[in-house]
Amino acid sequence: MAKLTQTYYERAGALLSRAWDANAPVIAGLAPIIGRSVAAGGVVHTFGSGHSEIVSREIIGRAGGLVCVTGIIDPTGGFVENLPGYGEALVARYDRQYQLLAGEAVIVVSNSGKNASPVDVALYARAKGLTVVALTCMAMSAAAASQHPSGKRLFEVADHVLDNGGVPGDAVVEVGAGMSAGPTSTLIGCSILNWLMLAVMEWLGSNGHPLPVMRSQNLPGAIEHNRALAARYRGRLSRQLA
Repeated sequence: MAKLTQTYYERAGALLSRAWDANAPVIAGLAPIIGRSVAAGGVVHTFGSGHSEIVSREIIGRAGGLVCVTGIIDPTGGFVENLPGYGEALVARYDRQYQLLAGEAVIVVSNSGKNASPVDVALYARAKGLTVVALTCMAMSAAAASQHPSGKRLFEVADHVLDNGGVPGDAVVEVGAGMSAGPTSTLIGCSILNWLMLAVMEWLGSNGHPLPVMRSQNLPGAIEHNRALAARYRGRLSRQLA
C-alpha cells in the first residue's frame, strides 16, 4: 500500500478514536435534550457553510437516520459566508419558511469556526430559544481570528461544542514542498453526528417514545414507510418526502 495512504489511514484512525473519547460526554448530555424535543414533535436543524455543508447534510434524509432533520442550505455554497449580515438574512428566510421553534436544536458545522455565516446562524437561533450545538475544530478555531462583526467564534456562541479533533488546516499528511493533504473534518464530523443521532434514538427508545427512523428506499415498503413518517413534519423539512 502507498505510504501516504497508510499514513492517512493511521492518523485519521487515531483522530477518530480520540474524537470518540472527547465527545462521548457531550453526546451523552445532548441526547436527552434533543430527544425530548423530538419526542414532542420537534425537528433538528443543521447548517454548514462551504465544505462543512457536506457534514451538515449527512444526517438529512438519511437511510437509518431520524426523518425529522432539516437543513439551512446556503445557495452560494459559502462563497459569501463573510459578507456582513448574509448569514442572518439566510437563516431568517429559512425561519419564515420552515420555522425555528424554541426548544428545538440546531447543529452548526464550521471547521474553522471563525467565519461569519455560522456565527450568524448560531446567534439567531439562540435568540429564538433553540439549543445551539457547534461542531468545529477547536485546535484551529481557538487560534483563528473571527470574521464576524461581534469578534466571536462559533464555539463562543454555542450552548454545546463537539470537537472534530482535527489539526489547523485540516490536512494530516505531509506530501512534500511544504504542503499537506488528507483532510479529516468530513470523516470525523459525519461520524460524530451519527454517534449523536444514535444516542438520541437510544434515549427515545429507553423512554418509551417511537423512533422516527427512515429506511433505505431500496427495501420493500420503505418508500411508503418514509412518506408516512415525513407526513408528521409536513412543511417543516427542507427535504420533504411526498
